[in-house]
Amino acid sequence: MAITKNRKDALSKFDTEKVYDLEEASQIVKDITKLKFDSSVDIAVRLGVDPKKANQMVRGTVSLPHGTGKDVKVLVLCTPDKENDAKEAGADFVGLDEYIDKIKNGWTDVDVIITMPSVMGKVGALGRILGPRGLMPNPKTGTVTMNISQAVTDVKAGKIDFKVEKNGIIHAAIGKASFESTKIAENAKELVTALLRLKPSSSKGSYVKSIVLSSTMSPGVKVEPKSISI
Repeated sequence: MAITKNRKDALSKFDTEKVYDLEEASQIVKDITKLKFDSSVDIAVRLGVDPKKANQMVRGTVSLPHGTGKDVKVLVLCTPDKENDAKEAGADFVGLDEYIDKIKNGWTDVDVIITMPSVMGKVGALGRILGPRGLMPNPKTGTVTMNISQAVTDVKAGKIDFKVEKNGIIHAAIGKASFESTKIAENAKELVTALLRLKPSSSKGSYVKSIVLSSTMSPGVKVEPKSISI
């Protein structure tokens, strides 16, 4: 397959075989991103775990200090007494039965859904639609809570959730190419630090096997895991 001019230019600016420290890698990702839109910066962390084993499933949330740079669309499914709290906190869509019906009819134009324990019976029926899209609310990610306003505020401010995939990799968007390299690095460090704290006791050997930073359509830049520590 032919290499595009932009990709050839990007590959000329760094050594694809070299492992860089986090600050260097963050700057390289900025330097090699030449798209006309503000592309996302992504991180891929390969963990030494077996996600098929329940005691090695790595999942959690982290609040990125500089946010994701993305305008996150939030739907809150709640009872009427919580609607004002949700709206004041900045939720884009607020309601219950009408949105449940919309979702049943195929509408999923949101990034995060937040709800409360008392209505999970209704929301749970949407599992087949929301599950595959990663939209199903979950107490472990703070999206099933009585503190609706705080949950909305956290998500809008840059709180993300992550879950190890079947091949042992965590993928997450941690910012935009327009961010200063130091902010990209600090967001990446916050996520990796959260992963280190969640290391399963049953995980043996090397836990963080590799880290790669990239932006939309850019080559990946290898990061030295030891350059990030708690």
